[in-house]
Amino acid sequence: MTAVLEFTGTSKAYGGLRPLRIAELRVAAGDRVALLGFDQPSAEVFVNLATGATLPDAGEVRVFGRPTAAIDDSADWLATVDRFGIVSERAVLLDALTVIQNLAMPFTLEIEPPPADVRARAEGLAREVGLPEGSWDLPVAQLDAAGWLRVRFGRAIALDPAILLLEHASARLPREAVESLGTHMRAVAVRRGIALVAATADDRFAKTVSDRTLTLEPATGRLKSGRRNWFG
Repeated sequence: MTAVLEFTGTSKAYGGLRPLRIAELRVAAGDRVALLGFDQPSAEVFVNLATGATLPDAGEVRVFGRPTAAIDDSADWLATVDRFGIVSERAVLLDALTVIQNLAMPFTLEIEPPPADVRARAEGLAREVGLPEGSWDLPVAQLDAAGWLRVRFGRAIALDPAILLLEHASARLPREAVESLGTHMRAVAVRRGIALVAATADDRFAKTVSDRTLTLEPATGRLKSGRRNWFG
């Protein structure tokens, strides 16, 4: 199956103890992969490399078969980024606006109120990501951590991306919510046929959100199959 995302011999210095190294990663269309062993700074670097926002110091990153180094202007880069959905705390939500207004923003800037057809699309997203109807007209500031994640997830899938990147998505979740949300996100990716890559340090989330778990060896950049045995 054609690869939609590939890292080969990649290294990127970012101020950590050592550079982020990824010896080899290949994600095919429709794959759902969790990458364990990423702290929050290295997960951010990974997402930036995957989207072409930054270039590696060594090696190559290819997106949809094309090296990110070949992206040569802002219009080209924006067209590439549009094929990604990103779930990250760096994705800004407007906490004074309602859930529906935040979910309408990928479609229009006319959100006070959104037009009827846009509201219908936003409501469809809210249902799909599991936001209860009673929350739709609440300000996002009134949601709990799981609600915030669901809104970010809805924003990430709004424009039908080919690849969904999860950047420490479960970091603020209460432990009892991790498995249900991971399972739900995986199910949405399966139904939509989206490739999913989760960079995380959360073993439980990795297990539920993906079909394949790889653990990073930071010194070598190797991604080993299976989860790390923390107890030897």
